[in-house]
Amino acid sequence: MKIYTKTGDTGETGLYGGERVPKDAPRVEAYGEVDELNACLGLACAQLTAGDVLECLHRIQAELFDLGADLATPSRVATSTKPIPRIRAEQTTRVEEWIDRYEAELTPLTRFILPSGSPAGTTLHFTRAVCRRAERRVVTLSRREEINPEVVRYLNRLSDLLFVFARVVNHRARMPETTWEPS
Repeated sequence: MKIYTKTGDTGETGLYGGERVPKDAPRVEAYGEVDELNACLGLACAQLTAGDVLECLHRIQAELFDLGADLATPSRVATSTKPIPRIRAEQTTRVEEWIDRYEAELTPLTRFILPSGSPAGTTLHFTRAVCRRAERRVVTLSRREEINPEVVRYLNRLSDLLFVFARVVNHRARMPETTWEPS
């Protein structure tokens, strides 16, 4: 299979089910942002050598492929012949459990902190911001078309988890948190 198909040369792409849409359609924007989020997670993973956070991030990367497939498949498309992975409530629940587990390692915040620290911690802060942007694009899509509502919940929790992971990685690296001082 070739990497290029030439079918997108006129500014359109295909959704699962065969429908052709503009490459700047809200659905394409949404799953494109999720793809960027996954690439940012890959950058964070490359900066971690091993450990529990890295294992969680790898699982999240796989789930983001599922989430992208979920978004690339309009609800009206029958998937009985070839099932498409859909984000499920239990995946969001697991993200919440990870937040609770890892947050227990940290001192509770009383002030905003600047996104900084170790290279991996800072990359996770950046990835959290990319996740928020992806969430906004998905919300925009959800106002125009029917989507799996669990996708929005998952991305919302994921951005919280990425914030916690940034703090955990910095804490384990003994990097101090810099609090925001209004200028």
